Amino acid sequence: QLVESGGGLVQAGGSLRLSCAFSARTLSSYAMGWFRQAPGKEREFVACIAWRGTDTWYADSVKGRFALSRDNAKNTVYLQMNNLQPEDTAVYYCAAALAPSSAVREYDYWGQGTQVTVSS
Repeated sequence: QLVESGGGLVQAGGSLRLSCAFSARTLSSYAMGWFRQAPGKEREFVACIAWRGTDTWYADSVKGRFALSRDNAKNTVYLQMNNLQPEDTAVYYCAAALAPSSAVREYDYWGQGTQVTVSS
């Protein structure tokens, strides 16, 4: 249902763009979110976007550096990550929910995750 791509290794200050392809048949009207989980830490909210793509929400830790967008014609959500820092290192997960939310429990569908590593 959800397939992430675009992770990798980048130096501090660099950029990456994550993509999440979603099933149009089941998820086209869902809100989409990104979460991340670092080793030994709980999964945390990064950003989410309403199904029309007109409204976005961000965690304070990424506000001003990350930008979330979606192209429903291509069934894809994009997370542009700029000025990456070592503390952004984590596995990033794409998820779908009936309504935008920062709560993990509100999301019904999850991707397999993609690793982002930021070196100092």
